[in-house]
Amino acid sequence: MQTPPEIAFQHFKPSDALRAEVARQVARLEKFSGRITSCRLTVSKGARRQQGDLFDVALRVAMPGHKDVVVDRSHGDVPEHEHAAVAIRDAFDAAIRQIEDAMRDLRGEVKAHETQAQGKVMRFLAGEDCGFIETRDGREIYFHRNLVVDGDFDRLEIGAEVLFDEEAGANGAQARTVRVWPASIACPDERGRRGTDDIVIRRLPGS
Repeated sequence: MQTPPEIAFQHFKPSDALRAEVARQVARLEKFSGRITSCRLTVSKGARRQQGDLFDVALRVAMPGHKDVVVDRSHGDVPEHEHAAVAIRDAFDAAIRQIEDAMRDLRGEVKAHETQAQGKVMRFLAGEDCGFIETRDGREIYFHRNLVVDGDFDRLEIGAEVLFDEEAGANGAQARTVRVWPASIACPDERGRRGTDDIVIRRLPGS
């Protein structure tokens, strides 16, 4: 995990045994997946009942290339959650199930990428929503904004690594779809910084 786990207990003082249980669950989470970058856990004591207290657990786990795994449960009148350790284990179990789903999705995505070619953005056309990709063998592939998945065209920079499917167009080779490697996407404060040196007026192949 890139950052230490953030643990918070609200409206009660945890016992040493409960802290140890949290540590075990966090270690279990890290062992399950090495892709986890951060973990935040909040345990809150809720309404008191005649039989004991109820506990609510909010758990958020971050993984690169995937939306955060979130378990946010208000357990209501579930008797077994009168014990904080049980509520915590239940939340981590739910998080691991979500991580399993995310890992399956990621494996499927990687498998799909195996059929795509790799390249990098070499230039944009001045005043146009399009540009050219340089393939590994030095060819140029035309692409348009509408072909970039997830709306990432405005975040592209010169040199960004991409995956693409190629097809023959009226004016030469062009991309059918373009997918950006997450590490190649510019940060939000870098948007709009394409300098004039990066923008080249270029005729389309065959025009």
